[in-house]
Amino acid sequence: MKKAVVLLSGGLDSATTLYLAKKASYRCLSLIFDYGQRHKKEIAGARKISGRADSPFTVIRITLPWAQDALINKKKPIPGRKLKNPSVYIPSTYVTGRNTIFLSFAVSYAESVKAQAVFIGANALDWSGYPDCTPDYFKTWEKLIKAGTKAGRQGKKIEIKVPLLNKTKAEIARLGENLGVPFELTWSCYKGGKNPCRRCDACQLRARGFNEAGLMDPLVNRNAV
Repeated sequence: MKKAVVLLSGGLDSATTLYLAKKASYRCLSLIFDYGQRHKKEIAGARKISGRADSPFTVIRITLPWAQDALINKKKPIPGRKLKNPSVYIPSTYVTGRNTIFLSFAVSYAESVKAQAVFIGANALDWSGYPDCTPDYFKTWEKLIKAGTKAGRQGKKIEIKVPLLNKTKAEIARLGENLGVPFELTWSCYKGGKNPCRRCDACQLRARGFNEAGLMDPLVNRNAV
């Protein structure tokens, strides 16, 4: 049976990606990162989602002591949603080098267990404008794997699969619904409080996706006041 390493944050996109990989008949191994994010609540969700999907998981703990990004530095405010051109505006919630670090671990893991693919739930349509969530970024990874791994040099391809890259949040929500993704276990809010703040980029994009899909977000419904 073919194997895949799935980067699982615990959010809507990564959970849907895990279930897509399962539907594609991959034996999935979830990779979860604790990198000092202020919304650590997503890690607990990722663990539960992995269990629900029958996907063994590994939690990697790393520190980024130089990071000044709002998702790590609690002295910096989490910005509210501002509709700006993502080609020129990159919000303070961008974590420097995050996907590059994550994918490096994932490719190493995939090569060691002889997995054929690495899945990541990045999105470049309804997104926050992060440069490491773009089509050209992931195309560069294909060249890097081929040139910089033993598997690549021996012609054993490890694909970087980004199935949600060109989907809207509404399309992702509908897809997740059809796949049976446990939305109630996912977490998107950058603030990581008891309830979603409904103001940050992640909350606003998630809300738009559920609304446009005509679906109820169980987190908002459950925590409605």
